[in-house]
Amino acid sequence: MTSPSTPRPRTAEQVGEQAGAVLREIGRAVVGKSDALELVMLAVLAGGHVLVEDLPGLGKTLLARSFATTLGLDFRRIQFTPDLLPSDVTGTPLYDRGTGAMVFHPGPVFTHLLLADEINRTPPKTQAALLEAMAESQVTVDGETRPLADPFLVIATANPVEYEGTYSLPEAQLDRFQLRVRMGYLTAGEELAMLRDRIDRAAPEAVLDTLAGPADVVAWRAVVERVEIDDDLLEYAVALVGATRDHPQIGIGASPRGGLALVQLARARAVLDGRDYVVPEDVKHLAVPALAHRVSLRPELWVREMSTDDVLREIVDSVGTPSTRRTAALPS
Repeated sequence: MTSPSTPRPRTAEQVGEQAGAVLREIGRAVVGKSDALELVMLAVLAGGHVLVEDLPGLGKTLLARSFATTLGLDFRRIQFTPDLLPSDVTGTPLYDRGTGAMVFHPGPVFTHLLLADEINRTPPKTQAALLEAMAESQVTVDGETRPLADPFLVIATANPVEYEGTYSLPEAQLDRFQLRVRMGYLTAGEELAMLRDRIDRAAPEAVLDTLAGPADVVAWRAVVERVEIDDDLLEYAVALVGATRDHPQIGIGASPRGGLALVQLARARAVLDGRDYVVPEDVKHLAVPALAHRVSLRPELWVREMSTDDVLREIVDSVGTPSTRRTAALPS
């Protein structure tokens, strides 16, 4: 872990090396999910929140715990259930007999990394308790606004909406997530390796080392903010977002927040690659995870079992990629 006397990283290359070490460490616990881990790391760098959507038992909760451990972040978990109340998330004032005053007792949202486990198993009223926290890193209870920790990151897990006992997340809630991650099943070889690792270590989970701390994450995000992105790439991002609004198969297109998320994630991907500038592939690579959960297909397409991911891939293929003088190679 970085000590207080260790200089914080000041270049994209330094941050890329440290973030890469974090991913390798987490990969010891979360087997065969390198793409998903990289996407979550990008959200950490970009200062966003992550929705991990997939079937039960695919490692969603393990992924969140592993990031908290390796990044040295305070970690709280909320198990969302149908009877959960908004105050169970944000906290509530309680009467103190000793002082005769109402004293605020903070909820689990007051942490660095919050795991909102199975967020779509609770009604929309309780889901909405996270809206202000995710958008503004603060919580207002009884008219008083309280800031959250810095950094503050929500990793929410969700089962598919067709799964029994789930509630669809409203569009306003989905729009707060910077990206959506799908875990997917392991290959036969990866699953065999996972079983062998479990037997060899004689423990349920791998013990991970802490390689960073909250101050490191804040410093990494400051480096991301200095990454350059040319106007033609901003226009490319706008074109991708605009195409979601004009597509005949999409009823509701991506909001301007989608464009902001796409650009910020592209800058984070550049840093993860050790660059201080964005290339077209950064934007193109992240269009689906950054935008697909922000659009809604027309109802007649549901019967055809089309997904927003499929439509977004069509859009990415149809929108021309700008050429650039920069290359993906590290600057000398």
